Amino acid sequence: MSISKKDLDPAFQGVGQKPGIEVWRIENFCPVPIPRELHGRFYTGDSYIILKTTALKSGILHHDIHYWLGKNTSQDEAGTAAIKTVELDAALGGCAVQYREVQGTETEKFLSYFKPCIIPMQGGVASGFKHAEEEKHQTRMYVCKGKHVVHVGEASLVPFSRSSLNHDDIFILDTESKIFQFNGSNSCIQERAKALEVVQYIKDSYHDGKCEIASIEDGKLMSDAATGEFWSLFGGFAPLPKKAIAGELKSNEISLNLYCVEKEVAVAVEIVSLAKELLETNKSYILDFGMEVFIWIGRNTSLEQRKKVCTSADELTKTRDRSTYHVIRVIEGHETVLFRSKFDSWPQPSNAIESVESGRGRVAALLRRQGVDVKGLVKTDSPKAEPQPYIDCTGDLQVWRVNGEEKTLLPDTDQFKFYGGDCYIFQYTYTGDAREEYLIGTWIGKQSVEEDCVGASSQSRKMIEAMKFIPAHTRIHEGYETLLFFAIFQTFISFKGGLCNGYKNYVLEEGVDDDTYNPDGLALFRVQGSGPENMQTIQVEPVASSLNSCYCYILHNESSIFTWFGSLTSPEDQELVERQLDIIKPNMQSRVLKEGAESEQFWELLGGKSEYSSQRILRAVESDPHLFSCSLSDNGICNVTEVYNFDQDDLMTEDVFILDCCSEIYVWVGQQVEADTKLNALSLGEKFVRTDVLLQKLSPLTPIHVVMEGSEPAFFTRFFTWDSTKSSIHGNSFQRKLMMLNNGETTNLDKHRRRRRPVPFHTRTSQDKAQRSRSVCVFSNNDRPKARGRSPAFNALASKFEITNTRNLSTPPPVVSKFFPRSASPDSAVSSLASSFEKTGPPGRSFLMPHSIKGNSAIRMDLPRGETKPETIQEEDAKEAGEEEEEDTDEEEGISTYPYERLVTTSSDPVETIDVTKREGYLSSQEFKDRFGMTKISFYKLPKWKQDKLKVSLNLF
Repeated sequence: MSISKKDLDPAFQGVGQKPGIEVWRIENFCPVPIPRELHGRFYTGDSYIILKTTALKSGILHHDIHYWLGKNTSQDEAGTAAIKTVELDAALGGCAVQYREVQGTETEKFLSYFKPCIIPMQGGVASGFKHAEEEKHQTRMYVCKGKHVVHVGEASLVPFSRSSLNHDDIFILDTESKIFQFNGSNSCIQERAKALEVVQYIKDSYHDGKCEIASIEDGKLMSDAATGEFWSLFGGFAPLPKKAIAGELKSNEISLNLYCVEKEVAVAVEIVSLAKELLETNKSYILDFGMEVFIWIGRNTSLEQRKKVCTSADELTKTRDRSTYHVIRVIEGHETVLFRSKFDSWPQPSNAIESVESGRGRVAALLRRQGVDVKGLVKTDSPKAEPQPYIDCTGDLQVWRVNGEEKTLLPDTDQFKFYGGDCYIFQYTYTGDAREEYLIGTWIGKQSVEEDCVGASSQSRKMIEAMKFIPAHTRIHEGYETLLFFAIFQTFISFKGGLCNGYKNYVLEEGVDDDTYNPDGLALFRVQGSGPENMQTIQVEPVASSLNSCYCYILHNESSIFTWFGSLTSPEDQELVERQLDIIKPNMQSRVLKEGAESEQFWELLGGKSEYSSQRILRAVESDPHLFSCSLSDNGICNVTEVYNFDQDDLMTEDVFILDCCSEIYVWVGQQVEADTKLNALSLGEKFVRTDVLLQKLSPLTPIHVVMEGSEPAFFTRFFTWDSTKSSIHGNSFQRKLMMLNNGETTNLDKHRRRRRPVPFHTRTSQDKAQRSRSVCVFSNNDRPKARGRSPAFNALASKFEITNTRNLSTPPPVVSKFFPRSASPDSAVSSLASSFEKTGPPGRSFLMPHSIKGNSAIRMDLPRGETKPETIQEEDAKEAGEEEEEDTDEEEGISTYPYERLVTTSSDPVETIDVTKREGYLSSQEFKDRFGMTKISFYKLPKWKQDKLKVSLNLF
């Protein structure tokens, strides 16, 4: 179905071509564009059309169309809005989802476009109403509802009545000089915090940001002057009446009804089970689910039919007195998840359609096997940008193999060698934007036993708990490794079988063959990756069907070794094989075979020729992220609510949120969440995967990351416009936003602070860890076996690969340690550095723990016995301590000092002549040291986020 340009309304010409929001108001039965600066301002006497265009990761533009009806709009305007919405959809290709929005019952998706709220104004244009006078401020009271978006309704106008208030909701009283927020005793903290955003909006929009704000708590009588002032507006305090429970329509009060619309008449259809097969492509249907009414429009229906079915749906809702409930229109082939979830069965979208180039590649591989020259048949793919790990991948790595309730630390030479019958725990420490960051992960092998899986999960939780929930936590299953995992390990080898007791016992008890990798036996490895910093070698079954034209392979037995290059591999793929040979078979010369030119011995080792794939092994692709507020009911059911058009301020510290990217799941846990929930956050993520809210057919082995508030890594914050300073403010959601509002900081959701840039190389500090070499091979340049009969081109390329300590320029530069103390001369520094290199053992491999925890003697975790602090570090620490003692005697001159009690934000006798952003600077040196535990000079050397955190804890922020 399409619409010609001559029939298209001029207001819709060229719309929906770029992401954003476009708004039209119905005036004289025509849509009139609304300027961007007036978006979100709606009049109760008008009807509007809103188009939201979103650019998906796939490059496709997705359109949602809403038509909003004010409570005083005329029937003619409402009908025009509905019809023009259908025309707009047709102009966009007939793929948009359409929503009917009625004032007061808007969908959360619609309200999310105009955060923090919309407050409809009295009046209208075509309806005959006049706009309200804006010259003189009018005192109004609003009622606010909602945890994620705020539904704002005007409760009453002066004179006020106590009967307007209740214990369940939140009310905002907007007077000329002050805005009051009344928090009902039964309202939750999250609702109160969201209502504060509305207070900020009213302050900025109607008071030019110049008025006082007061919070009134229900049940607390004359606790302060603001409370007394609030109740005086109602003639004095008196108990509030109980809220009358209005009769509401429940979803189970109306049974499911299906109607087929023919010639503007809705004919009921008898149904036993609601299945997709009931919907015919040349017809339109109305599905009445009680709380929602869906209109399904077949792909082969005309524009006129689509307009008529909308009219029929409006008539149906009017006769059932449900005109305020949601009406959603979907087109065949573009049904929403909510719509599809209503059906007992709905076929999965077919993935059978493949690109022409992919088909050519399979044909070319088949012809090559037959010895046919296919040069020019397959086009070379243009280079694509590699996905990025988003964090510094030159940090410190430790790996443990799990053996029941115990774990064994692996040496550096083995920490990238995993067995499918075992489970592993890894800890990675790296430098973030402003601090050391930590990632603790578990890797679960396909052949691992339940005992080891439980042990890995239990021990990783203990590590996280011991580190006070600072690290991020990730769970990886074999075959579902993430790009971040591979980037951290750089080289990764997966062997068959296992070395732990659990796997060995399983082999004995079940009487199965032990297929643990034998360096002198028959083995086949698939080599994959994008470069020397991201290489994987996966052991597969040594049979011909394991081959794939898109990959290179290593095949060996006790006496011989072959490298096999698939016909669709690149020279870069083939060079990676040579590097992996140095690890698997460093002292043997391989025989190179190309696809289609294999030797008889090669096929004999694989048990004979057979068919194999020419398709690259595809993994789940990261999709457009969806954010959900998540909780567990008493019966263990995972309850989720989607948060639309989300940003950082939607993450409430009392809640758990899940970010679903299809390929990976992120669980964000707020600081105010109970400790038991923090420990079991991974289980909550697993329940979410099983629930499959978006009907993505998620694998139960999907990678899950758990992120704690205040320690969010960059691979999580990349989905937001992130301001790390917001996490330094303590308290619940309401207290935080109230503090920001009272301190004059904006809570405008469209304005965010820029993230702190990574520290450049020339400013690195002495307290940072020595960085791990970027060289992938475990051998040094001198010890590495020489190339065995390789081409000069490869040797030149390999020499580039072997440059140590090089960085991937796609990741932020890390903060690394400077090599000598501040007082050391360059010559002595070089000598100290040389001597440190001569020491045995790799640097930075002791157990890594946050600096704030290292001094806690109650925490002991796998520290090697007898290990002491390096002598050079002890000397440096002593020197630092001596310098700080000298700093203690320094007194600042020319600055007035005041007692601590007069400088705190809660002081009853505050000093009014100070810079409130530098309260701590007015403390005497001795009192500063007593309060902060350090000198002023040491304090100002700390990162800004640490300074703010200390100031907040002492009420000086």
